[in-house]
Amino acid sequence: MDDEPAGVAYRIEDLAHHSGATVRTIRAYQDRGLLPRPERRGRANVYSDAHLARLRQIADLLDRGYTLASIKELLEAWDAGRGLGGVLGLVAEVDGPWTDEEAVRISRAELDERFGGHPDDTAVADAVELGVLERVPGDEDTFLVPSPQELAVAAELYEAGVPLSAISGHLRELRGQVEHIASRFLEFTSEHVFARYLGEHLPTDADAAEAAALVRRLRPLARQTVDAELARAMRMFANRHLRRHLGAEQPPIAADETRSVAVPVETMAAVERLVGSEKAAEFISVAAEREVRARALDALAANHAEPGKVDEPS
Repeated sequence: MDDEPAGVAYRIEDLAHHSGATVRTIRAYQDRGLLPRPERRGRANVYSDAHLARLRQIADLLDRGYTLASIKELLEAWDAGRGLGGVLGLVAEVDGPWTDEEAVRISRAELDERFGGHPDDTAVADAVELGVLERVPGDEDTFLVPSPQELAVAAELYEAGVPLSAISGHLRELRGQVEHIASRFLEFTSEHVFARYLGEHLPTDADAAEAAALVRRLRPLARQTVDAELARAMRMFANRHLRRHLGAEQPPIAADETRSVAVPVETMAAVERLVGSEKAAEFISVAAEREVRARALDALAANHAEPGKVDEPS
C-alpha cells in the first residue's frame, strides 16, 4: 500500500465516519499492522483515500469469515505485489449462491392465506428461527423468503393435513442430517481434491484460480448425488411401506414365535394318552418337525437317484 496520501485528506474522526469503523478500531488496526500509519502534517495526523479503501477491504474480509491474522497475511501479500485477485476470486466462488433460487418477499396477510387463513404467531416465530422466513427491518408485516421452494413444500404439506408444528420439527431433524451430508462431502473433497491448495501459506493466484474452477465444477455434484440417492431410497421405502400397509408383505416369523393350530379332539386325546397332557404340545411339535425333515430327506434322495433305473424284486 502506498503510504503517500492521495485525493481527500481525512482526520481520524472523518475516516471513521466514512468507513463505518470506530476510531478505536482504526487505531487497533494500526497497532496490529493492518493499516499503515497516517502522514504527520504539522500537529495533525492525516489519512488518505488509500486508508479508506484498506478499511473497507478489511471489513469485507471480516464479513467473509476471515480472522484478523489471516487478513494481515493477505494484505501483506498484496503489499508485496503478489496480488489478491486469485484468492478473492476463490472466496467469491465459495461465497456465491449454491442454488438458482431467488429470494422473494411475502406479506403477513399472504402468508396467513397460504396456511389456512388463520394467523399463527408461534409457527411464524418457528419459521423465522429456522430461516425459512426473514424479517424485513422497519416493516413488521413483510418477510423475506430465501427459498420460495422450501416455503411451497411447507404449504403443500400443511394443505395435505400435516400440522405446522410437525413440519417445523421435521425440518429441524432433516436440516441436521443434511448438514452432516454437506460436511462429509466437504471433508471428502478437501482430502482428495483441495488438499494441495490448503497449505500453511496462501495459494498463488494461479493455484487459487485453479481451485475456484474446481469449485465451479464440483458445486452441483453434491446436490446431484443426494437427489439420486434420495430418489432410490424413497422408491425402496415407499414401496415397502405400501406393501406392508396393504398386507401384501407379511413380516417374517421369528424362530421363537409360536402359532396356534387347530388339532382334532380325538387326535389330541390320543396324544395325551400316549405321553401325558403336559407333554402333548411338545410331542406334536417334535412329530411335525420329524415329518418335515423326513420329506426333505426323501426329496434329496429322489433328486440323487439315477434316472431310468428301477429296482426290481429278486
